[in-house]
Amino acid sequence: MKIDRRSFISLGVGVVAGTTLSPVPWKLMDDISIWTQNWPWTPAPKGGADSYKTSVCTLCPGGCGIQVRKIMDRAVKIDGLPEHPINQGKLCPLGLSGLQFLYGPSRVKSPMKRTGKRGEGKWQEISWDEAISAVTKKLKELREKDKPHSVAWVSGADKGTIPQLIGRFLTAYGSPNFIRPPSVHDAYELSAYLMQGQEGSVAFDIENSDHVLSFGTGMLQGWGSPVRMLNIYGEKRDSKKIVQIESRLSDTAAKADQWVPIKPGTEGALALGIAHVMIKESLYKKSFINKSAFGFEDWTDDNGTRHIGFKTLVLKDYDPEIVAEITSVPKSTIEKLARRFARANRPIAISGRGEGLLPGSLDECMAVHALNALVGNINKPGGVSVTSEPDYAKWPEVNIDKTASRGMQQPRIDGAGGSKYPNARYLLHRLPEVINDTKGESPVQALFVSEANPLYTLPDTKATKAAFDRIPFLVSFSSFMDETALYSDYILPNHIYLERYEDVPKPAGMVQPVIGLAKPVVKPVYNTRHVGDVVLQMAKSLGSFIEKAFPWKDYRAYLKTVFKDHWDQLEDKGFTEVKASEDKPWANRFNTATGKFEFYPSARKHPSKKDKDKDILPGFSPVPIEGKPDAYPLVLMPYDSIRLTSGNIGNPPFMTKTIDDTVLKDQTMFVEINPKTARKMGFFEGDRAVVTTPKGRAEVRLHLFDGIEPGVIAMPKGFGHTAYSKYLAGKGANFNSLIGPITDPMSGLNTAWGIRAKIVTA
Repeated sequence: MKIDRRSFISLGVGVVAGTTLSPVPWKLMDDISIWTQNWPWTPAPKGGADSYKTSVCTLCPGGCGIQVRKIMDRAVKIDGLPEHPINQGKLCPLGLSGLQFLYGPSRVKSPMKRTGKRGEGKWQEISWDEAISAVTKKLKELREKDKPHSVAWVSGADKGTIPQLIGRFLTAYGSPNFIRPPSVHDAYELSAYLMQGQEGSVAFDIENSDHVLSFGTGMLQGWGSPVRMLNIYGEKRDSKKIVQIESRLSDTAAKADQWVPIKPGTEGALALGIAHVMIKESLYKKSFINKSAFGFEDWTDDNGTRHIGFKTLVLKDYDPEIVAEITSVPKSTIEKLARRFARANRPIAISGRGEGLLPGSLDECMAVHALNALVGNINKPGGVSVTSEPDYAKWPEVNIDKTASRGMQQPRIDGAGGSKYPNARYLLHRLPEVINDTKGESPVQALFVSEANPLYTLPDTKATKAAFDRIPFLVSFSSFMDETALYSDYILPNHIYLERYEDVPKPAGMVQPVIGLAKPVVKPVYNTRHVGDVVLQMAKSLGSFIEKAFPWKDYRAYLKTVFKDHWDQLEDKGFTEVKASEDKPWANRFNTATGKFEFYPSARKHPSKKDKDKDILPGFSPVPIEGKPDAYPLVLMPYDSIRLTSGNIGNPPFMTKTIDDTVLKDQTMFVEINPKTARKMGFFEGDRAVVTTPKGRAEVRLHLFDGIEPGVIAMPKGFGHTAYSKYLAGKGANFNSLIGPITDPMSGLNTAWGIRAKIVTA
């Protein structure tokens, strides 16, 4: 299978990385034109003086600076902020579409109380006083029953002042159950902790690297900060070689210098095959390995027990001939990848599929990270480092009562941090399983959800809905009528990002400690309220020591107190740099028991009783995928696109209009299939079919695509919404309804990257 990269780009892939960065093709975003989406109404701002307001976009974790043009009091256009260090004046399609969220029809306009069955869509508008009273009444009841630990809060992020405010509220109340949705950076952070002994965010200095070996990372599909990645692929390509390893010819692969097709799920084995060549041919950095690494060679512990080292493991089990059979990557290609990577000046290896909403296998992440150690490019410019989180929002510990103390001593409902998964911080994918497997009443009696949409984003939608049915009290703070909001008992709508203050920490993977400030550029359009203010009001309503833990009159006052000397700069420029007090840029320090980078992590033994005496080494343990090959002969995997949002934010009409008709036509989405596979099954381009997995089914059309491995089919993520508005709901199918989670026995993280499937004629 051969596809000329330049020819492929000329057919349209360049639209993603090229025209997104240019203001010319986006002229249709100007003023009134953004409303030409077949909507029944076209708001026309009155004439008047124009002005500009600066802020930060929070529609994704990218944290791009924006400037909003206004005509009188109405926002009419969003551009990138030229001086902002993250995006440097550029924006992705989602950021450019922001006004459709501000004025769109899916907004929740006031507090709502459910009057019909869950999901039925019958609501009653209520006042804010009534809404907060109903919520705090339930919280008081649970405390009176000595069950504060039965409250859980799913927050879209865990960094920044709003998550910390929520976490402080839960601590004062007596619940340990603050939970964040997963991402690939969970596996990265755990790998860094086990191998380097460092806690914090893993940063990748890709800008200063000269060779990027990417194991499926969707740098042009929304990974990390999308515009940062677009800049790296666009303006800064001359100084680096990018190699993309993945099963499908994605936009990232098509724009890379080299695409290496691979059997899905075998990326960890390929990393170790590359390591084999580097070790066998002595291409690794001996100075780093000899002085700063532990566990590379075989070693004996204080008890006289002999342990296998990384070198022995790799040379014994991962010969390129063996790896070629596992991965379908030719032996010669493996050898060339290893030699080019090892001989680069500042090479960097990264992993994670698509935009990174799946944590992935700890084995795979450790195997890829081991390559960075072999070239000695850790804690150096152009390499990988661990940065501590800025401590700008630390406050004295909360004084709690006996009820809260007992609640905080209870194990987390998702099992994170417990005896089985001691190093995991959040395991949201386990929540439905825990609830559904519990006899009697649900361990979660009240669930709060903010800036997240678990009924859409969690795998196994059916099981998630069944779990939510068992939760007696569900509160959403969504600005939009998303799936979780539609299924809630109360909706307390948050301001959207153009209407509120909020600090925006640096995006995942970035070295520079940039903190942005989202500021209100318009007055709230509807009767919404800042979630930070609602948390403060809830605390005051609960009274006593909980109220005393929150001495601020409102969220803005809290924010000003937090940033102190940085506030004026944040208000003026929209961003600042706030470094952790102990940070030393590029310090070559490892906080492990040995004081070195550890190929064998001494911080932890194997969690299972059966394997408790086994060493943890980077190795290849294939992640099982659900389904029997006889019944389901194909492998279904998802793919991300920068034109499709697949997280808690639904696709705006503008972005939906940019989707190719080989991805979505009318209301039906396409599934990609290799022409050879299609011919064997008797299918042709555009045929209607039904995809079935052990978890569900979806009606689709087929798109024959040479850029995918035979026997594998690929489905776009971001379709299948059942809520929001008629402009989004009913288009395609939600991939999460066709797949279930698979828990990594080592970390507890969800590792399910695909599922077995079959296709029949519709």
